[in-house]
Amino acid sequence: MAKKTKDARIQVILECTEHKASGMPGTSRYITTKNKKNTPERMELKKYNPILKKMTVHKEIK
Repeated sequence: MAKKTKDARIQVILECTEHKASGMPGTSRYITTKNKKNTPERMELKKYNPILKKMTVHKEIK
């Protein structure tokens, strides 16, 4: 069986909102995948920020 050409899963970049607002140098970003049919809106997950050394909210960019 051939694989479908139109894939529902896409790669997204998650960026820390708290770090961005603080003005500190550097960024905390994660790359993950999501199903664009099931979650058409932007993703928002709690992930670990190694620069701030705590769990923060990361939102999808672009």
